[in-house]
Amino acid sequence: MGFSTLDTVIVLLYLAAIAIFGALQGGKQRSANDYFLGKDSIPWWVVCFSIVAAETSTLTFISIPGLAYLTNLNFLQVTLGYLLGRIAVSYLFLPAYATGELSTAYAFLERRFGSKTRSFASIVFLFTRIAADGVRLFATAIPLKFVLGVEYPVAIIILAVVALAYTSMGGVRGVIWVDAIQMVIYLGGAILAGTVLIGSHEGGWAGITQLARDAGKFDFLHLGFGPDFWTTPYTLIAGILGGGFLSMASHGTDQLIVQRVLATKSVRAGRKALIGSGVIIIVQFALFLLVGLLLYGHYGGASVAELGLTKADEIFPRFIVEGLPSGVSGIIVAGLMAAALSTLAGSISSMASSTVMDLYKPRAGAAFTEEKGLRLSRLVTVLWAALLVISALFFMNTGQTVVELALSIASFTYGGLLGTFLLGVLIKRSTQEDALAGFVGGILIMVTVISLHIVAWTWYTLIGVLATVFIGWVLGMLNVGKKQ
Repeated sequence: MGFSTLDTVIVLLYLAAIAIFGALQGGKQRSANDYFLGKDSIPWWVVCFSIVAAETSTLTFISIPGLAYLTNLNFLQVTLGYLLGRIAVSYLFLPAYATGELSTAYAFLERRFGSKTRSFASIVFLFTRIAADGVRLFATAIPLKFVLGVEYPVAIIILAVVALAYTSMGGVRGVIWVDAIQMVIYLGGAILAGTVLIGSHEGGWAGITQLARDAGKFDFLHLGFGPDFWTTPYTLIAGILGGGFLSMASHGTDQLIVQRVLATKSVRAGRKALIGSGVIIIVQFALFLLVGLLLYGHYGGASVAELGLTKADEIFPRFIVEGLPSGVSGIIVAGLMAAALSTLAGSISSMASSTVMDLYKPRAGAAFTEEKGLRLSRLVTVLWAALLVISALFFMNTGQTVVELALSIASFTYGGLLGTFLLGVLIKRSTQEDALAGFVGGILIMVTVISLHIVAWTWYTLIGVLATVFIGWVLGMLNVGKKQ
């Protein structure tokens, strides 16, 4: 076993084929709107699959099996919150987005509060996304490092260049269609890897899972009531509340996901795509956690150091490269790489769209023509791809699993973003000044909470939301009192 020449050929051919497919699906873009939103309505089920691939493809494939290898199935409690959060977004935010012609998620904030709120939210999104997606890019480089035998910086640059070319050719429409295909393929790859693991063990399913069962790794529910309740990330309450508010923020206020939902062009279709993705997410996380437990049995419960690795995120990539038959490794890595590249392409596209549509176009006025907008969009896309490389290089030496690191970064500002959107939807008396003050106040409170390690990362978004809404609501009440 080992990664053979056949596997390498499969990976290269597959990536080339999927890139061509994405470019053809994108069609000919004539404007920035074509480039960032797609020219026609995209079927809801395609967007549904795209959402799943965009948010979890790399992190799920690489880090979740490693997380299960180190711990157990408690992470599944967070996925229950993910589903509830999407249901809330579907009925709370989507109707508001449907009122008017929105080019980004933050256009809603301009209509509700004013241009300053839109610009500030866009800037916060960009800083958060460049950090979180720097982690995603690094995660994607892990299997490529094993496959090509290169160092992480080289693997990161290769991936960024391919993702950049793919994004500039296909636009968001091409990215969405490729995402949908890749979700099916990488899930199939995970099932195939699990089948090989079970079949290679002399005791079959019962034999390979016995060690994990004895170690309590099949534990799912963890109430966690006790002195460490607030600092334990994967308890039932922290999972449902933390996962729910995190999902509301990521799927209701993050341009990476909202850009896809807006491409459906109707509330009903967007609702199907969001809620459907929540159901698939639960199945997907369960599958990859199970792969981690199978790997635990395969390697006899050996520690990361005993396996000669530096982090748990490297366990599954190592098995793919060294433990699968020739040809099978290539198929699985091809699906992983293509899904990861389409995710990165979506990230680059969302950052470019927010930069052009939220920050530049409102200030350019009549000078913003369709042709100029398209040229600028492609130029900004190149800029964000370069910044992603720098961000990924920065996160290379972290000891934390990449999925937890990425979610922690996202939670840092998601509370302020979601709180500002909730102010706009639920509290009619809040003004732009109230919203901005609440937004900034929520982020500053989160800086304190995170710096002092007061609670686990699953509580970050909820605390940020409560702080933002409370500050905005109090200021709104004071303003009403002054007017009276």
